[in-house]
Amino acid sequence: MIALVGSSLAVPATAAADTGGAGLTSPPAPTHKTQAPNSGSSLTQPITTEPGNTVVSATGNGITVSAQTSALLRRVLTFTGNAPGDAGQTIEIERSGHQTDWEWTPTVTATVEPGGAFTTSWNTDHIGQFSIRAVLDSSLAQPATVTQSMTVTVYLPSVASWYGPTLFGHGTACGETLSKHILGVANKTLPCGENVALYYDGRTLTVPVIDRGPYVKGRSYDLTYATAKALGTLTAGVATIGAVSLPTAP
Repeated sequence: MIALVGSSLAVPATAAADTGGAGLTSPPAPTHKTQAPNSGSSLTQPITTEPGNTVVSATGNGITVSAQTSALLRRVLTFTGNAPGDAGQTIEIERSGHQTDWEWTPTVTATVEPGGAFTTSWNTDHIGQFSIRAVLDSSLAQPATVTQSMTVTVYLPSVASWYGPTLFGHGTACGETLSKHILGVANKTLPCGENVALYYDGRTLTVPVIDRGPYVKGRSYDLTYATAKALGTLTAGVATIGAVSLPTAP
C-alpha cells in the first residue's frame, strides 16, 4: 500500500515487468490537433532528479511554517511552525494553484500554543502543485499577518510502465523523435507539451507529455526509457508512482 512512513513518502513498485503500451505501439493517436513541444527543447538535457522527501519552510513577520515538499492524495500532510507571542490566536494555512484558480484558499487552521508553536494536518483532497502560506488572524483594526509562500506538490498515485528501445528513431504522437536520452511521458488525454511532475522512491522529476498511451487497462502513463532510468523504475517495469500535471498559470 502507498503510505507516509515517518517523514518519508513511499511509492512502492508494482510486481511484474512490462515495457509496452505507448502510442507508438498501440491504437492510433487521437485525430484532434495537438501542439507539440518546441523542437530543440530541454527534453534531452542532462537528467537531474530532485529529492522528494525534503522539508520546505516559509517565513515572514515573525511566523514560520514548514511541511514536506511532497504528499500523496488522500494522505496526511502536516504543517508545523512558530508564531512567538501569539498564543491562542488562529493560524490559517492557505493554498494557491490551478485547482483554486490561482486564488488563495483556506486549507486548514491551527491554534498557536503557549511558547508560539503550532501544528495542523491536511488530509489532502486535491492534487496539484500549490503555493502555501500561513496567515495569522488579527483584529478588525489590524490587517492579517502573512508569511512568504513555499511550494508543496500533491501527487496522484498512478500506475506507469516504460517503453522505448525497440522504437528509438520513431516519431511520437506529439512530433518528437524517440531516443535513448529523451525525457517525457505518454498519456492519453493531457496536452502535448504539458509538464507532469513525477515522484518515485524519494526522487522527483518534471517532464513533458510527448506521446499518446498507454493503451493497457489500469495504466495512466508510459515513461520514456530516460525518464524511467532517472526515476528508478526500469527494473520494476510497471510501478506505482506519484504523478500530477502542471498547467501553466494564466
